[in-house]
Amino acid sequence: MSRAFVDESASESRENDAPELKIPLPPGAKNYVTPEGAARLRAELDELLALAAPRLREVDRRIEYLSRMRAIMEVVSPDSRKPDRVVFGTTVTVREASGTGRTYRIVGVDESDPARGWVSWISPLARALVGKKQGEQARVKLPAGEELVTVVTILGGPPG
Repeated sequence: MSRAFVDESASESRENDAPELKIPLPPGAKNYVTPEGAARLRAELDELLALAAPRLREVDRRIEYLSRMRAIMEVVSPDSRKPDRVVFGTTVTVREASGTGRTYRIVGVDESDPARGWVSWISPLARALVGKKQGEQARVKLPAGEELVTVVTILGGPPG
């Protein structure tokens, strides 16, 4: 690559960058190759591009998604005091009709983690629970059918 296309100010902080490529030619020299050598270089480059392209597309999509989500992000700090109703950020324990107790935390869509009991605020469970007080029942519409749960406790802030 010609040095004319390099941003010198960007090269000042290269601590985290990959080491600079060492081209085994004097500056300004042509890279003479035989037709066979050129074919090998093209084939290797095509192979690497074919391997990297799907990963690069996935990385690009993830960067675009995160950038768009960050642009519309609004940080809501849950109140650390015990709230009287289920709201975003609270941790709520419910008792199912079977008597089984479950604890959930109402979180953002990108934070949901069912294994931890973290449910998105747009999930049917969270939508049914938001606004409920301790002792109140919520009717949750799930793919397997409707279920009635009772709010047992409501805690503010992240679970301890």
